[in-house]
Amino acid sequence: MCEKRRSYLLRTHGQAIQRSAGGFPLRPQQRRPPTAPFQPQRSPNPLPFLSFDVNSAAASTSFSSAPHFPSTAVAGGIGAAGFDDEPPLLEELGINTKQIYQKTLSILNPIRVNHHLHEDADLSGPFLFLIAFGLFQLLAGKLHFGIILGWMTMASMFLYVIFNMLAGRNGNLDMYKCLSLLGYCMLPIVMLSVLSLFVPRGGYVIMALTGVLVIWATRVCTRLVVELANCGDEHARLIEYACFLIYMLFSMLVVF
Repeated sequence: MCEKRRSYLLRTHGQAIQRSAGGFPLRPQQRRPPTAPFQPQRSPNPLPFLSFDVNSAAASTSFSSAPHFPSTAVAGGIGAAGFDDEPPLLEELGINTKQIYQKTLSILNPIRVNHHLHEDADLSGPFLFLIAFGLFQLLAGKLHFGIILGWMTMASMFLYVIFNMLAGRNGNLDMYKCLSLLGYCMLPIVMLSVLSLFVPRGGYVIMALTGVLVIWATRVCTRLVVELANCGDEHARLIEYACFLIYMLFSMLVVF
């Protein structure tokens, strides 16, 4: 009797539980395995912006398509332009070494001066002579680079003003040509600075050399100015006196 009642109660309790669950039999609950937190998918290449396909890169940079450069061939089949066709550097700078050499040789002959060589004025030779003069003075223990360049500029202005005042409107001696002529005629004074290194100072020998070389430079410069400038013959003595003062001034740097 008790067993029948117990089974009846269990059956009734099971039916009540099924009604509360919607009429479906209950299933035993299964434990789900724990899932890892969300992580982004990693690329096999740590630097994706540097990734490239070797095959595609090789195809794009194949040597079959060589770079094309603009053609430099001259029309008419003359040839290609290159560095061989460019003028030398000294020629681009306006320095004519052959002309400087010929002008220097013309100064060394005070009796017959070729004035045609000095019609084309330049400052390369005069600058070379002035630098040489300063270097020889430096060997003598005198630093006169600034004095030499300043005096040469003032001397050129002095000769330019004197000649144009004498010649008036007929004078054609410009400042550039004055610098060129006075600079090239500095060669005897440069020779004086060289000889002064081997001659005792304050003696008769250095005084005699100074007089000879100053007269040499004065004669050559006067002859060139008279030949190259208009109306030079009329004022030759005045021009000679101005040139004598200029070169005597430079010789003082050597003697004293």
